[in-house]
Amino acid sequence: MLGFIRQLFSPNQSTSTATKKFLILVWAAIGLGFWILQPSPLLPGPGAVLNALLELWSNGLAAHLLVSLQLNLEALGISTALSLGLAYATVLPVFKPPVAFVAKLRFLGLTGLTFLFGLYLAGHQLKVGLLVLGMTVFFTTSMMAVVAAIPRERLDHARTLGMSEWRVVWEVVILGTIDQALEILKQNAAVGWLMLTMVEGLVRSEGGMGAMLLNENRHFKLEAVFALQLTILVIGLLQDWGLGLVRKMICPYADLAVERK
Repeated sequence: MLGFIRQLFSPNQSTSTATKKFLILVWAAIGLGFWILQPSPLLPGPGAVLNALLELWSNGLAAHLLVSLQLNLEALGISTALSLGLAYATVLPVFKPPVAFVAKLRFLGLTGLTFLFGLYLAGHQLKVGLLVLGMTVFFTTSMMAVVAAIPRERLDHARTLGMSEWRVVWEVVILGTIDQALEILKQNAAVGWLMLTMVEGLVRSEGGMGAMLLNENRHFKLEAVFALQLTILVIGLLQDWGLGLVRKMICPYADLAVERK
């Protein structure tokens, strides 16, 4: 037992799957215990949050959740197509400057762009447009780095096999980085949920989790706010797990180098 504890507190130690699950349970128990025993009157307890969740569910939470999930998946699909197209276009020197400019747009605050978007888009399209912009700039930035980091040896090896330059792009740049693209997709999916409150707060006619959050927060119903936030967290984790499963199915070779115990 002493050796096991020493291993947990020693740097750069490999751990088994059973140990990882044990640590997750321990930290989950610590977090739940702190939540139950915390003395702050401003932080609702688990019982109050559960009651609020049941009340929200009876008031149509499921319908709002479906609206937000559809919005997130729609924006995710569009931003993924745009980002991959832009990142792969950087193999052509002529497209590197404009794509680099798109990546730099990640420093802009979307709040200041809502007026400009509102001139051309409205309703559902406005929400999708803002989400697509926010997700695309970060996805493009990450994928540009992946494409730029492809070793020159891989490109030269493909050429020695008699491939044309366009075939090299397809085999090495696109197919060769699909596992990394799917991993970035997992991370980028979280950006949509992060921006959800802002975009759904701008257009509340369709409802959604963001609109519900703002309404409950305005009335200072903290237990309902916590219930909605936990719901978004659970849905986000499930989506992340699903995307990870898709990545393993499409690219089963991606994690072969990871040691399994």
